[in-house]
Amino acid sequence: MSQLSLNETIQHNCDISDAKDNGIYSLCTLFLKFRNLYKWENNVEPWDEPDPPVLLDWIAEKEEYWKEIHDKQFQPLPVNGTHIDPFEFQQVNKYLVDKDEKYGAGYGRSMKSIFFLADKVEEKTLEGCPVIIMGREKARELASPFAMLQDGVIYFRKEAFRFYLWDQILEMRASGKAALRHALRLYGLLNDCDNLDREKLVANLDNIADREMTSFIYHEVGEMQDNPLDSETLRKIVSQFPHSPLEFLTRSIKDVLADTHPKGMVGHILAERKETSLGFYTAFLDGLRKVLFPEIVEACKVFIDNGDWGVIEQAMVNCRDANLLRAEKLRSISGRLDKEPLESLQEEAEKELLEPLGLTGSKPG
Repeated sequence: MSQLSLNETIQHNCDISDAKDNGIYSLCTLFLKFRNLYKWENNVEPWDEPDPPVLLDWIAEKEEYWKEIHDKQFQPLPVNGTHIDPFEFQQVNKYLVDKDEKYGAGYGRSMKSIFFLADKVEEKTLEGCPVIIMGREKARELASPFAMLQDGVIYFRKEAFRFYLWDQILEMRASGKAALRHALRLYGLLNDCDNLDREKLVANLDNIADREMTSFIYHEVGEMQDNPLDSETLRKIVSQFPHSPLEFLTRSIKDVLADTHPKGMVGHILAERKETSLGFYTAFLDGLRKVLFPEIVEACKVFIDNGDWGVIEQAMVNCRDANLLRAEKLRSISGRLDKEPLESLQEEAEKELLEPLGLTGSKPG
């Protein structure tokens, strides 16, 4: 491979990550990830859909390329005459300090490698936590999480957040319809028939993203607080039970505990009385997070009827108490991974954590 620029090398590493780990997604989720990656590569707005034949041809080409690079190793980054390990993002950012760009590197779901390069828009502090807001992205991979916590710094990616908001609003799940309609009504985005006015959403998407951004950043603020489900516990669970219901449950419990911390997302919504953020939070809650926080859907319905923030606070307290107990059980299992047979700990986790939630376990990987 010929010498690549820093930007090109980061994107090449993004491609390698996708080639190696796209299998963590279901076919439906992978298609949605493909669609948004295509839009980013071709400067297409969230609301503009590519012609299906064009998108399918692009996906076929991408998959062929992935086959070519699947076994490649991540490339060191060319920085100021030297080469830096791609996960040493702090060293890279020292070089970028005068360029108004930020580089990020880390791990996401199922330890998928995450890399990105984006323009820096703003730096601020929330609850003593440094926050860096980023705009136009110059390199990214499939997962493209809109927020990451790295070494005590919160990185928020506005471009990815716009796509997230658009997709979530358009999906409008049945269980969260009342909450989402409440938020959309407050933004004036429902027509006379009480349905979403798509044109108004297009016109107001950036305004919504700007106004809702802080609430979502508070999830990361919650991650920085004292949490019984620490990173070491998560690392051990993921390493011993990769791609399993237990891994996903552990990650989801960590997320819900961050949200329900007094300085987390729900705590912030309560403190600021942000009705639109409450509606979006409730409507967007999915998968295991919804299983772990069932109280919020009914509480939000009651709130919409009577405006009583007390029901939201009680739902948050009840959820947190239940998931603190689950976190302690995970810590106990994690602490015994080197001392007891893996199979017996798997059975314990299934009986005490997975089965009560209606989940099915799997054999350790």
